Amino acid sequence: MRPETRTRTERLDELPFTRRHGRLLVGSGIGWALDAMDVGLISFVMAALAVHWDLSKTQLSWVGSIGFVGMAIGASVGGLLADRIGRRQVFAATLLVYGLATGATALAGSLAVLIALRFVVGLGLGAELPVASTLVSEYAPRKQRGRMVVALEAFWAVGWILAALIGYFVVPLSDDGWRWALAVGLVPTAYAVVVRVGLPESVRFLESRGRYAEAEAAVRSFEESAPIGRARETGTDVAAEPEAGEPDPQSGGTAVESIWSPRLRRRTGALWVVWFCINLSYYGAFIWLPSLLLAQGFDLVKSFQYTLVITLAQLPGYAVAAWLIEVWGRRGTLATFLLGSALAAGLFGLADSPTQIVAAGMALSFFNLGAWGALYAIGPELYPTTVRGAGTGAAAAFGRIASIIAPLIVPWLLTGGGNGLVFGVFAVSFGFAATATLALPELKGQALAER
Repeated sequence: MRPETRTRTERLDELPFTRRHGRLLVGSGIGWALDAMDVGLISFVMAALAVHWDLSKTQLSWVGSIGFVGMAIGASVGGLLADRIGRRQVFAATLLVYGLATGATALAGSLAVLIALRFVVGLGLGAELPVASTLVSEYAPRKQRGRMVVALEAFWAVGWILAALIGYFVVPLSDDGWRWALAVGLVPTAYAVVVRVGLPESVRFLESRGRYAEAEAAVRSFEESAPIGRARETGTDVAAEPEAGEPDPQSGGTAVESIWSPRLRRRTGALWVVWFCINLSYYGAFIWLPSLLLAQGFDLVKSFQYTLVITLAQLPGYAVAAWLIEVWGRRGTLATFLLGSALAAGLFGLADSPTQIVAAGMALSFFNLGAWGALYAIGPELYPTTVRGAGTGAAAAFGRIASIIAPLIVPWLLTGGGNGLVFGVFAVSFGFAATATLALPELKGQALAER
């Protein structure tokens, strides 16, 4: 390699934030928001079905849990596919799968059919999330990577707020209001076409498959895009072929490292613990939130209203995390927001008035969703290109085990000790997650590893 020549990944790392980055972020973020809208809607559907179908808490727990069974499988398979056929291809396919399945659930005539369709929805949802964060991470400039991924995760709050608005304004309209709410889930089907045409494929993936001309074209499209906020940094002298001495990926010259290799296993284990604990607490709390408020004596509309207000606090949580992650670093930001989540969960379990419920709930939203943003920023940075999708997907899949368990244990915990026990367990889980972050490396400002 000539001394003045930089690799494509180095060129991407050194770019300012451009309009092309903005389009990638918004394009991926819309898919992310649609995911969140679907997950959020089921919490309002559960509350409505408790009234209209007279379902027991056990039956409702399966409605809330089964989607996460699909998400666990989808996250693992989606990550593996992303490393083999490309990030963009998998992203578009998952939007199509869960969009069609969500629309079909609006026609469900029985609990069994509803549960079966929610499983299929989960397959698409689970596969999409780690793939989107990996794609954004691989294009983000080095100094902006953490904030870009947290900004991507902030679209989750947008989607959940949309779900809360649909839940508040549409679900209570009639006995079939929940069906009309789920019918909105057809939107991702159309958006899948936009993703397939408008988003770029990962440069690192293209190079790993020997598609150097496509990789070069993708890099140049970002270099030629107008920067946002400051002057352009130039320097694009690079060949479009493999660098000297670099093995052709097609030839099998580079072995694929396991995520459990001696070098990676400590970070993999810690990441899995964080994913498990944060999933247990988040989905246990928020999937059941409208139903728990309903059980406390609030009517359906008032329960949905409180949930909407609590959900709005997610956006500032992401905003603060996006700023801190490049100031404090990934590990410090994640640990702080997890500890804040633990405290907020404990206060929510003790709340006994509308004011206390809303205040503690907003604090839980703020800290919990900020923690999610930091977690998604950390994951792709921990692994080399060849296993980045598999590593982030495997962690997400392991976390989904907790999201399956969480809705199922809430009725049991309620019987054993009420809201205090439910949210006490979630507070302890957040505490374990904060402790596990100590085993993660701090990679702020470092380039993504190639191998």
